[in-house]
Amino acid sequence: MKIVVIGNGMVGYKFCEKILTKSAKTPVELVVFGEEPRPAYDRVHLTSWFEGSTADLLMATTEWYEQQGIRLHLADPVIAIDRQQQTVRSYSGIVETYDYLVLATGSAAFVPPIPGVEKKGVFLYRTIEDLEMMKAYAPQARSGAVIGGGLLGLEAAKALLDLGITNIHVVEFAPRLMPRQIDDKGSRLLQEKLGQLGLKVLTSKNTRKITGEETVSGLQFTDDTFLKTDMLVISAGIKPRDELAVAAGLATGPRGGIVVNEQLQTSDPLIYAIGECALYQNMIYGLVAPGYEMAEVAASHLCGDSKAFTGFDMSTRLKLIGVEVASFGDPFSPADSCHSIVFEDRLKGIYKRIDVTPDGQQLLGGILIGEASAYNMLLQTVKNKMALPADPASLLAPPAREGAAVSAGVDALPDEALICSCESVSKGAICEAVTSGHESFDDIKKCTKAGTCCGGCAPMVKDIITATLKSQGKYIRNVICEHFAYSRQEMLDIIRINTLRSFDEVLDHCGHGEGCEVCKPVVASILASLWNDMILAQGNDTAQDSNDRYLANIQKGGTYSVVPRIPGGEITPEKLITIGMVAQKYHLYTKITGGQRIDLFGAHLSDLPLIWKELIDAGFESGHAYGKALRTVKSCVGSTWCRFGLHDSVSYAIRIEERYRGLRAPHKIKSAVSGCIRECAEAQSKDFGIIATEKGWNLYVCGNGGSKPQHAVLLAADLDSETCIRYIDRFLMFYIKTADPLTRTATWLNKLDGGIDYLRNVVVQDSLGIGAQLESEMQLLVDSYKCEWKEVVENPDLRKRFSHFVNSPEEKDPTVKFETLRNQKKAAEWK
Repeated sequence: MKIVVIGNGMVGYKFCEKILTKSAKTPVELVVFGEEPRPAYDRVHLTSWFEGSTADLLMATTEWYEQQGIRLHLADPVIAIDRQQQTVRSYSGIVETYDYLVLATGSAAFVPPIPGVEKKGVFLYRTIEDLEMMKAYAPQARSGAVIGGGLLGLEAAKALLDLGITNIHVVEFAPRLMPRQIDDKGSRLLQEKLGQLGLKVLTSKNTRKITGEETVSGLQFTDDTFLKTDMLVISAGIKPRDELAVAAGLATGPRGGIVVNEQLQTSDPLIYAIGECALYQNMIYGLVAPGYEMAEVAASHLCGDSKAFTGFDMSTRLKLIGVEVASFGDPFSPADSCHSIVFEDRLKGIYKRIDVTPDGQQLLGGILIGEASAYNMLLQTVKNKMALPADPASLLAPPAREGAAVSAGVDALPDEALICSCESVSKGAICEAVTSGHESFDDIKKCTKAGTCCGGCAPMVKDIITATLKSQGKYIRNVICEHFAYSRQEMLDIIRINTLRSFDEVLDHCGHGEGCEVCKPVVASILASLWNDMILAQGNDTAQDSNDRYLANIQKGGTYSVVPRIPGGEITPEKLITIGMVAQKYHLYTKITGGQRIDLFGAHLSDLPLIWKELIDAGFESGHAYGKALRTVKSCVGSTWCRFGLHDSVSYAIRIEERYRGLRAPHKIKSAVSGCIRECAEAQSKDFGIIATEKGWNLYVCGNGGSKPQHAVLLAADLDSETCIRYIDRFLMFYIKTADPLTRTATWLNKLDGGIDYLRNVVVQDSLGIGAQLESEMQLLVDSYKCEWKEVVENPDLRKRFSHFVNSPEEKDPTVKFETLRNQKKAAEWK
């Protein structure tokens, strides 16, 4: 059976994966044509491209296709289908016959017919190439605009923020943001939260033309208003890619889309259509999960199974620029056929609405904004028509911890409840896998593929695993690994009570075997958090992560980064000159980070001690960019320079950073100090952040940036400087003692029984009576701090470790190739 797949996006790739799994008894020859120059990549998380690389988004490498026997043609789109001859012809002239043809051509960005869309500075937001062009153009733009206030439009606005553009407008034709997902109240709250992040929203705006000569200069609206902008992204929706189907004479809908039946067959039974190009019962499904279900159905039908596609629930949960937004069931039930229950907390930016039947017995749908931890359980309640509690409003109460609302009702879910929509995995399948011996989340992911796509079902999958193990009478312990039968918290107490100072001592005392890459970094982190010894001393170097082992982050190509600490972002001209001279001397690529310091990239291992000696001689010290430690304390200019500043945020940020520098923790820690409520240092996105008030400082904790952003929560208000530091001492030490390995403070708080109220009692009210102890333990760490790189520079034995080959005079690895990046050399060329 020879199958040709046209389209190599997420759904096309998923079809290949499904058909290979199902065709064990029927050999399949697969040929795939892709329009883009790279294999399938994760378009759902496209914005994360700015934080990583193209490789991070790839769903499979070209080697994977080769290993599976798939012939993959990249950058070579099919331009014609001959249904009589059962052949396809590509742009490069390749002609392939087929027994069956699968159209997975996806969709294209919808471009409204606005005069001026061809101007320079106007971009679409659809592919990696689009992002590359946006990134290249952004340095010349001071302001940006996005046409489209839906899901894609807000993602495009996030992309502009990532590119460093601060003056951004979102232009929406409808009277509210995300008109297909949320209601007027929800939209207003979302607009307020986006406004706090610097996004300005214009609704009910119809663009008449894009102004400018050759380059965009602004938008002229039909109401005669004008918006000046240097850069424009159009993200106003999608249109199905059905041009091949139209040319081949296949049936299409009046507004586009390839008509398919329940088996995803087109009007030609030998041709299937799946994903955003397929039109099922006058519906285009613009999410990845229904596309994956279509891939499953088409693959099943080709292998002789009778599975059918009968539509798909379009409930969604996502984070838009750090704001959680979810809708489930029917979020717009007619007012005369339901009762609405609303929970609104404008102070915290939370809006929730559920619609129930008039008798209060069934949940119909709803909307969640700002806090959506109950989404999975609410969705399952709708889909499985589960009975509501006597007080349905209790479903909207904020949970004490992440997943609490889920775990309370997971036992009530029927086995057929669909837990992972992306991979069509039911509760029963997960329970069966657990009883078969797959008892960890990673095991379940490998066995069932649940949680491997968007990850939204992960909390519920973990709760099902726990509930299933408990039902079997198994005692569940969160142990580190097979070499240590203890949790991290238990290990910390064992090491502290027995004054163990090295990994070998710990292993001899309470472990067995040789250790592994899981337990070694955990124990090394605990040792550093307790004793603050030089991490390479006492034989602990082999227990460290590779980055800690060399006190630098290893980069692509095998070189290393050098990141000197710049407390509070304040630096003297002399130190700036030193950094420039070092970068020039060692041919390093320089980059100013979001944490207000300068990173140097492309250093050879053997050069690291030489580079750091020059930096240390100039007064710098290690920035700990390589460790699970305090990274930076960002600051605004505060009252020293800013006319709005209430306090000297720079001096306080320097004091905070110099107090907690080098502090090892379960995960990296970031902080910031803002001199007023305008929040220029973005303190509320940090693990702990401080904002000046008229009466003192407000202390926020457990914020989180990165791929799962979360705002910090107010712990205490109007504190004097000394009290604020005492509370930070307690907070950080309590986190270090109780968090699991590699757990950020935000996730730690979400899982903490009692949440912020319990944490406030412990830290502020000292409900456990351990406040003085936590402060004393922190002071011991502060007093024992030493710059790790200074010790390496001054210790000949430690310096010897920084060489590529200890038995060779060759100083640098000749296999490493260096390239020029934007006129900066990453490292010296080899002679």
